[in-house]
Amino acid sequence: MKLAVSGKGGAGKTLLTALLARQFAGHGYPVIAIDADPDANLALTLGFPGAERIVPISEMKELVAERTGTGPGASPGYFKLNPKVDDLPERFSARHGGIRLLVMGAPKKGGAGCYCPENALVATLVAHLLIGRDEVIIMDMAAGIEHLGRGTARAVDILLIVVEPTRAAIETARRIIAAGKDLGIGDIALVANKLHSPEAQMMIEAGLPGTRLLGALPYDPAIAVAELAGRPVLAVSDGITAAAGQIFEKLTRLEK
Repeated sequence: MKLAVSGKGGAGKTLLTALLARQFAGHGYPVIAIDADPDANLALTLGFPGAERIVPISEMKELVAERTGTGPGASPGYFKLNPKVDDLPERFSARHGGIRLLVMGAPKKGGAGCYCPENALVATLVAHLLIGRDEVIIMDMAAGIEHLGRGTARAVDILLIVVEPTRAAIETARRIIAAGKDLGIGDIALVANKLHSPEAQMMIEAGLPGTRLLGALPYDPAIAVAELAGRPVLAVSDGITAAAGQIFEKLTRLEK
C-alpha cells in the first residue's frame, strides 16, 4: 500500500504519518516512511535515535553530483533527469522500530518551472519508492503535493488529507483535493484531527462535502505537552492511538 499524507502546516500530518507507520510495522508489514516535508520532523516524531543528525537526500552534495552527472568537469546546465536510485533506500535509510525512514529535504526553488539536480534525484527516488517497491510506503508531504508528478501520483493508493477544525485548514484541504484530482489520484480521503467536540467534526464534513472522512483523531493536550518537553509523542495518548488503530483497520480492508 502506498499512502501520501498532506494538509495544512500544523494540522497533524507528521503525527498521522508516524501513527500509521507504527501501526503497519506493529502488525508485521515492512514499512518505508518518507519525510517529504521541508520542515522535516518525522524522525523526531517516530523517536529515531539521533534524529537531528539525519542528512536529507537533497543535501548530500556528493551523492547528487555523482548520480546526476554534475560533478567536476561536467557540462554546465546539464544533468541526468533519471539518475540511478534503486540502491539508495538500502544505503541511506535510517532504521528504528521496524520502520525505515528516508528524509528527502526541501525542494530547491528558483525561477518558474525550476528543475535542478537535487530535485531530479528526489523526484526519481520518490517515483522508485512508489512504483518499484513492495513495502508499505507512507509519505509525509508538505502543505501540498509538490513531490508528486503526474506519473507517480497515480501510484498512490490513497491521499490522506489531515484537517483540523479551522477555516484555513479546510481551505488548504480544498486546494489539495483539487490538485490530487488533477494529477489522477484515484482515492482521496480526510482524517480529522484535534477534535474536541462533535460539532468540530461536523464543521469539517460540511466544509468538504463529497470527500469521505476516513477517521478522526481526538484533541489531547498531552500531545502538545510532550512536544514542548521534547518527549516522544506517540505513546502519550491512548485515545489517539486507538483512533489510529481504527484508521489502520479501514486502510487494510481497502487493500483487500
